[in-house]
Amino acid sequence: MRKHLFILLFAGTFLAAQQSQQLVLNKAENVGMSSKRLNYISQTFNKYVDQGQLPGTVTLIARKGQVVYHEAIGMQDIENDITMRTDAIFRIASQTKAIVSTAVMMLQERGQLLISDPISKYIPEFKNSKVAVKIDDDSYDVVPANREITIRDLLTHTAGIGYGSGVAADKWKEADLQGWYFANRDETVLETIKRIAVLPHDAQPGSQFVYGYNTDILGALVNVVSGQSLADFLSENILSPIGMNDTYFYLPKNKAARLAKVYNMIDQKLIKAPKEGTMQSQGAYVNGPRKNYSGGAGLVSTAMDYAKFLQMMLNGGTYNNQRILSRKSVELMTVDHLGGIKYNWQNGMGFGLGYSISKDLGRRGELGSEGEFGWGGAYHSTYWVDPKEDLVVVYFTQVIPIQDVDDHQKLRALVYQAIID
Repeated sequence: MRKHLFILLFAGTFLAAQQSQQLVLNKAENVGMSSKRLNYISQTFNKYVDQGQLPGTVTLIARKGQVVYHEAIGMQDIENDITMRTDAIFRIASQTKAIVSTAVMMLQERGQLLISDPISKYIPEFKNSKVAVKIDDDSYDVVPANREITIRDLLTHTAGIGYGSGVAADKWKEADLQGWYFANRDETVLETIKRIAVLPHDAQPGSQFVYGYNTDILGALVNVVSGQSLADFLSENILSPIGMNDTYFYLPKNKAARLAKVYNMIDQKLIKAPKEGTMQSQGAYVNGPRKNYSGGAGLVSTAMDYAKFLQMMLNGGTYNNQRILSRKSVELMTVDHLGGIKYNWQNGMGFGLGYSISKDLGRRGELGSEGEFGWGGAYHSTYWVDPKEDLVVVYFTQVIPIQDVDDHQKLRALVYQAIID
């Protein structure tokens, strides 16, 4: 009887651990990876720093819920001789998109919207969208959209809305709506999005993959539907439950010293970015107006915080004994939704609800797995989740623009060569 009771207790404990799997540090060999082979990452990225190609990096690799590599290399601030730390905070730019896409799916799970709904149901300014159609090099026409934009169009970047540099770029420039950087705007994101709604878009809804303000619009949608600011909704429903305690739109002053400096690569040399003024500056993430919560590119975070979010997705929607999403919502988010729409950024890839999706490993030509999902950010960060290998990878650095540095490709090769089971 005691033996049977022990077995039942052990089984229950094991099942609970599996259902709320959290990231803990463990020896690589315990989860089928090689510590010796993982050291090639450190050797390679130290060379990038020594050669002046990168200022500093933080990389985190987790397999089977165990952190097998979490290393900081180089400098957080070269000029002030501040060494990079594993808890450094980074501007994650478009890595914000996955978190906001999750918020939208949570609202669907609560019966507050359907992703098939037209966005105009919640933001009426989108009711009569228009599209700019090029006539020749010097002119274009503006025509009505052939159908309404849906929430799913926005999640898949097929709404036809770019970053303001398309056919009608003159109109977007005149409206001061070009580029992804919103942190310095002294208006709410909903006010910004209402102005985007009435500008000529780049393509007909559902016709092309057009990367742009789609997730910023979704952030405004979360605001409208939930009745909370995007910052409050994310904090209450995703960040706090998961334990992402260093993830914000605007940093508290007491954490500002941990924010890594941004560098610009100019003529193959790293130069500290200006304090403010452009998308390629240090940005207003500490001293800004603290009003515009950009769902497309506004968050700052740490490698560990972001890895917790990704582990939640890998766990099928749970982390820290908290269910964020249902398993079925995770499944829907992490399959290709483009169908016949061409994803022309990389062979063998598609796009789901907030993530790029690996579809054909042979066409892609890189180490990885089919079914892998991920994305990255404008400051040269990247991440991916490989469900087949039970793997999470987060890589942060802060360089914009960057030229001819193959660190992302090398990292991918070095992660997969360390798998030994």
